Amino acid sequence: MISKEAIKRGYNRRNYLVGKHTPPAWAGNMTAEGQRAGMQRDPVTVSDAVRDQLRAQADAVMTTREEAIAWTRDWWAASMIAETGGCPATPHAVIVRVSEIPQIQAVMRIAHDNSIPLTVSAGRSNVTGAALPVRGGIVLDVCDLNRLIDFDPHSQIVEVEAGMFGDVFEQSIQQEYGMTMGHWPSSFGISTVGGWVACRGAGQLSTRYGKIEDMVYGMDVVLADGRLITVGGAPRSATGPDLLQLFIGSEGTLGTIVRVRLKLHRLPDYGRAVAWGFASFAEGLEACRHILQHGASPAALRLYDNLESGVQFGLPETNVLLIADEGEPEMVDATLAVSNRVCQTQRGEPLESEAIFERWLDTRYLTGKSAEGFARSPGLVADTLEMVGRWRDLAAIYDEVVAAINAVPGTLAGSAHQSHAYVDGACLYFSLRGDVEVSARAAWYRAAWDAANAVLLRHNASLSHHHGVGLLRSPYMRESLGEALTVLADIKRALDPHGILNPGKLGLSDNLSSHAQANHD
Repeated sequence: MISKEAIKRGYNRRNYLVGKHTPPAWAGNMTAEGQRAGMQRDPVTVSDAVRDQLRAQADAVMTTREEAIAWTRDWWAASMIAETGGCPATPHAVIVRVSEIPQIQAVMRIAHDNSIPLTVSAGRSNVTGAALPVRGGIVLDVCDLNRLIDFDPHSQIVEVEAGMFGDVFEQSIQQEYGMTMGHWPSSFGISTVGGWVACRGAGQLSTRYGKIEDMVYGMDVVLADGRLITVGGAPRSATGPDLLQLFIGSEGTLGTIVRVRLKLHRLPDYGRAVAWGFASFAEGLEACRHILQHGASPAALRLYDNLESGVQFGLPETNVLLIADEGEPEMVDATLAVSNRVCQTQRGEPLESEAIFERWLDTRYLTGKSAEGFARSPGLVADTLEMVGRWRDLAAIYDEVVAAINAVPGTLAGSAHQSHAYVDGACLYFSLRGDVEVSARAAWYRAAWDAANAVLLRHNASLSHHHGVGLLRSPYMRESLGEALTVLADIKRALDPHGILNPGKLGLSDNLSSHAQANHD
């Protein structure tokens, strides 16, 4: 019911390019006037000889500065700050478009043999700078690798190429197979299947269907040297460590994901929703905890603080908890019965469930919602920060992060909702908005992120639940992971000895290997 409604209503009121990269709204008719690169350091130039090799393998090779800017532009707030300030994020790169896996293998061999940085790109909806070519080189655009390959109805497994956009994919499996993936990220219509996997994404019905790492059955990956490998492919296995999970969330630093096999679910015909209000965000969190720990797992379990309850539902005097589920009627009814009993026990107040649910269905995929309710000015910066931690810590984290953001000069407001919940913890999804002088936007943005992440590190919480690391979170990764980051670097060095695959992401160095650097000095 929820999944059917999502397709029926369309993403972002269909104000986007179907099956193609959609430029962010802020880009408008931007012209590439600034000469300084906002996010690049010592970009590597691709020689004419290598360009000729690429043209012999690819569908298209684009080499102008204007093309590089347009085809690497993403949805990250820092990219917006840089480009609207006259410094396009990544103006130095060669864009290579492909549509077949052998082409990808050939391009990656060329990059490997010539020690040229290579960054995989598709929808570019990422909000952490994960697909920005910070060392220039080759940008491998896989948006045309977008075929639905196979469906196994007995095991409910579909095989799809990594460049297929989410809305096209979901609509196809609903109409052709009567199935749903149950994966509904806010970037649904402007992101791709491969991007979901590469950044370890989550959808808005994750409490029922899981995160992307729970949905991937197997996949094919092209390594830095052009080898094609298959990982996963069994319901469970004990044949050594799980290499499938190694590549999920790797953000193109270990290889290029080209085909994915995903677990599907029968498309539900039945669904219900209820809504409750709580006097405090902490009380709402307790209700969520008890719902999960009493065995209920509704598709959506979303708690909004006062500010977001006001903006989203016109109810600023309460903290709205929306509980929605879909599936077999007996299971849905039982889930909501448990949820209602818990909410009543936790001193919640019943709300107009139908109106709140309708509002949520109608607006949940609109982009730019972190800025909703605030005046748009040249100095406005809006962004979101999603983290995950234990239940015992979440109420304190909420209070401290909001206070830390609000303490940064120029902040308009910090707020949050609980968006994904588990038996042992949950994701808090913070919004941060500032309005400062245009020249001060970058400083405010980093100060707000520094302040928020200091709280998360103090509580030993995970810095990201589903947006990944990219460039945004890289400065905090050493403190967050400790010596485990060194192990990750060792793994990358084994799979990518020249350090050419998407350098500078996941908290890893953007330095090329001595061999690679020697070829460009």
